[in-house]
Amino acid sequence: MGPVIFWNSIRFVLAVLAQVLICNHIDFLGYINPLVYIYFIFLFPLNANRSTFLIIAFLLGLTVDMFSDTGGAHAFACTVIAYIRPFVLRFAFGVSYEHQSVKLENTATGQRLVYIIILTVIHHFFFFLLEIFNISSILIILRNTAFFSIFTILIIALSITLFSRKNS
Repeated sequence: MGPVIFWNSIRFVLAVLAQVLICNHIDFLGYINPLVYIYFIFLFPLNANRSTFLIIAFLLGLTVDMFSDTGGAHAFACTVIAYIRPFVLRFAFGVSYEHQSVKLENTATGQRLVYIIILTVIHHFFFFLLEIFNISSILIILRNTAFFSIFTILIIALSITLFSRKNS
């Protein structure tokens, strides 16, 4: 169990550092930043204790909140996608998820994209819903969700492709 905790701790720190030091300073088209730290939640081991996973997802979001001054929006959005991840995994991977044999880099591209798209869009929607916190601004919330999601999905899909080629 020691190496799993060690490598997940390294991933946690790298996800926060990548978000805070690099991605928060990217302003594509003047306002779009990729929120790539959620990649940590996508890759978290499936057989981990669910309560522990929810706490870690909350702490990941809270850590990014502290550096981004977003008042808990990241923490809430991360907790939401950590909570619904088993349902999305079951939807995207079906029987493979039931047998706990899903490895993101080894799955079909379509299944992988469905998984990433669903969780990213849900995360971004809840994040902007809380950040803007004004239902009369629903069009801005939906616009930001769409544009930030597209940019984040492209970055995450590209990183999966690049890193899986190195391994093979």
